[in-house]
Amino acid sequence: MLSYSLSDEEIEKLVSESEELSGDETVKALMAYYTKESPRYKIPEDPIANDVVYHMIRNELKLDGNPSLNLASFVTTEMDEYAKDLFMENAGKNFVDQDEYPYSNLIQERIISILARLYNAPEDTKPVGTSVIGSSEAILLGLLAHKWNWKKKREAEGKSTDKPNIIFGEDVHVVWKKFARYFDVEPRIIPMEHDNYVMSVDLIRESIDENTICVGTVLGTTFTGEMDPIFEINEMLEEINKEKGWNIPIHVDAASGGFVVPFIYPEMEWDFRLPHVRSINVSGHKYGLVYPGVGFLVFRDESDLPDDLIFEVNYLGGLMPTYNLNFSKGASTIIAQYFNLLALGKNGFTAIMALLFNNAEHLAKKMDSCGKFKVINNETRILPLVAFELDNKADFDVFDFSERIRQKGWIIPAYTLPKNVDDKAIMRIVIRLTMSREQVNILFNDLVDAYESLQRDIDDVLREVKHLENQKFSKEHPDTIY
Repeated sequence: MLSYSLSDEEIEKLVSESEELSGDETVKALMAYYTKESPRYKIPEDPIANDVVYHMIRNELKLDGNPSLNLASFVTTEMDEYAKDLFMENAGKNFVDQDEYPYSNLIQERIISILARLYNAPEDTKPVGTSVIGSSEAILLGLLAHKWNWKKKREAEGKSTDKPNIIFGEDVHVVWKKFARYFDVEPRIIPMEHDNYVMSVDLIRESIDENTICVGTVLGTTFTGEMDPIFEINEMLEEINKEKGWNIPIHVDAASGGFVVPFIYPEMEWDFRLPHVRSINVSGHKYGLVYPGVGFLVFRDESDLPDDLIFEVNYLGGLMPTYNLNFSKGASTIIAQYFNLLALGKNGFTAIMALLFNNAEHLAKKMDSCGKFKVINNETRILPLVAFELDNKADFDVFDFSERIRQKGWIIPAYTLPKNVDDKAIMRIVIRLTMSREQVNILFNDLVDAYESLQRDIDDVLREVKHLENQKFSKEHPDTIY
């Protein structure tokens, strides 16, 4: 059997001879690519053929996970073909340049108007808002506005402004904690409880004082796909306002739920129907069905956005107002979002979200009935998300299980819940539009197979360990019968 391997010098000679035989520059470059390391951390001295670079990068990216099998993420991985066309046709537009691209800005204004109506802004208000890179930026901007309003009110009353605080739960995205640290606001974080994975109204009441700039709530938490009791929080704030005159606003982080709940639960009051809800953010690149990254921030009324925070620039042509942390950004995602809103309409979005919920509930029922998993959000699910833990019979944990199911291509995250409940580890499966009912069934079968194969492997190891222990005992005690 041939076992001879070429040395580096021999390979170099072979490549050189082959290059001489070919007059094609692409062939030469490809041969060099397949036999030498590609440049990684410094720019190459000489140009490399475009098609070669394309294949180099494309081949390396094949090692990424399959986006359609990534059940960890809410982010859209497939988009309508016409939306893709608009996306690519407008990829070169810098949205911030309103003088050059006025109709792109007009489309943003239309989206803000559509969302304000979708979120039931009262007729006597003038909603305003902005597009953002994602909900993280929207949350930072929304909370900054609430801090500014609190500060101006305190200054007008001749009171101290050096101790602002904000209240939110442990169920929030990390950007809430970033806001508190970056903008010097005391975070009063409501702990998660073993029997309640969202905020407690009573604990919020205990934490509020005259320096509270805002109460942060979540419509569709990252951990379990549930929602904070926004209606009850609003009622509690109404009582406090009557008792003490503290008109404390609510910001709703609807990053995941803002394109789901209005269509599946239209009668649910969580939005601008509640007087203390003053701002809402939503991610278009989640259930808005647009590629990342795009989101929107909507204020109930123009009075909720302080004029002091709006800057005007003139160095791109005309005089343009801007309220963003970023400056330059592409217009293509905003245009794609507008396409989806018009193309689908209310009935289209309702049909899609109902389909996703049906698949999530179908999967949850199968997982519950097989005796290997325990779904923990059956009664509280407001997103097409299945949060679950393993049954007590398993000799492995969710982290082992996450690694095993990944061998079948599925990416399903395992994580501990936040502080105070961090002894509990769970997993979540996010159902997106890329999953058919047949794929859901395949996923379930793979979950069961991964569970059983992992348990068999552990049983085999335990048997082998027991066998070795018995052998050792027999050698040390040859006269003992067991």
